[in-house]
Amino acid sequence: MSRPEQGLSVTTPSDTELVLTRTFAASRPLVFDAFTRPELLRRWHGARGWHLVVCEIDLRPGGAWRFVSRGPDGAEMGLSGVYHEVEPPYRLVQTELHAGWEEGEALVTTVFDELHGRTTMNTTVRYSSREIRDSVLRTPMKRGAGEAYDRLAEVLSETTLKRP
Repeated sequence: MSRPEQGLSVTTPSDTELVLTRTFAASRPLVFDAFTRPELLRRWHGARGWHLVVCEIDLRPGGAWRFVSRGPDGAEMGLSGVYHEVEPPYRLVQTELHAGWEEGEALVTTVFDELHGRTTMNTTVRYSSREIRDSVLRTPMKRGAGEAYDRLAEVLSETTLKRP
């Protein structure tokens, strides 16, 4: 029996950064795939009750990505950006811009580290100012991301169980 997963940890190592950390009971290649393959992203991305209705990925340096999520009340939220680095299954670096958000884009670096079949994801989000980072911290981002990563843990568990 595997250990229960720890929830999402959010830290602020500098005035402009957030670091999201979560460990999953799955291999690094599988976790990387879950972050980069639309058929897997559609199964987990977003807080509970939210679902990707658009998931476009051009997974290469200079390639664009775009997600649109729809919530239970019909509200929509759009995210987009450009990949700067793609190093499967170790690292992704991309920009992220929320539709309708005037504060500008963030730089997101996600590193996947595997030890004994468990993969720790560390995502560093760098904003252009402390004020923007702090405004993000005042949103329900931590709850939403935590719920999304809980959903991801469920998808990874199902996917791992289906493998021979």
